[in-house]
Amino acid sequence: AAFSIDPSFLYVQVITHPLYSSTTINNDIALLKLSSPVTLTPRISPVCLAPSALSILPGTRCFTTGWGRTATTSKSSVKQKYTERITTHLFTVQDNVSCFLLVLASPLILQQTGVPIISPALCKQIWGQNTITDAMICAGASGSSSCQGDSGGPLVCERSGVWSLVGSVSWGINTCDTRFPGVYARISQLRSWIDTTIASN
Repeated sequence: AAFSIDPSFLYVQVITHPLYSSTTINNDIALLKLSSPVTLTPRISPVCLAPSALSILPGTRCFTTGWGRTATTSKSSVKQKYTERITTHLFTVQDNVSCFLLVLASPLILQQTGVPIISPALCKQIWGQNTITDAMICAGASGSSSCQGDSGGPLVCERSGVWSLVGSVSWGINTCDTRFPGVYARISQLRSWIDTTIASN
């Protein structure tokens, strides 16, 4: 069989949301301006952006894809040296060996999993009332999850045969525990900024 490599695309500009907060991880989105237009093929096609008025019922099964970690590394092989709690988010500082082991846990092929949408009320109950904002949408807590390395990847939902980009992988529990929902940037809430930014660039 012939061996083919999907094309790579160069970008010339990264545009981050002006109200992005690295502390609260609110408005966690950026747009990449490509150096040239993308030629659509059977393997490369666009996804619709969720409209501002889009409402998705809790329990709706959506899908996320990514190249991130598919397994947690054991405590015997990875020594977590320092931890620091910032608001409700847990970050771990790891040495070079630990970081290398995390890379080994990443897949060689694109992964996909289905995750149910979680209501804002339940997500706030889990993560904290002041942690989940209108610019976030939660999904998961169902036996699968996005993980480190998946950030920026899509959360897509299908309605009447049309797939829409509903969220972008943002953050979740440090250990990628599938009992906890992942948090995604809510595209419908950020749609106005996306449209304005694309139009002016």
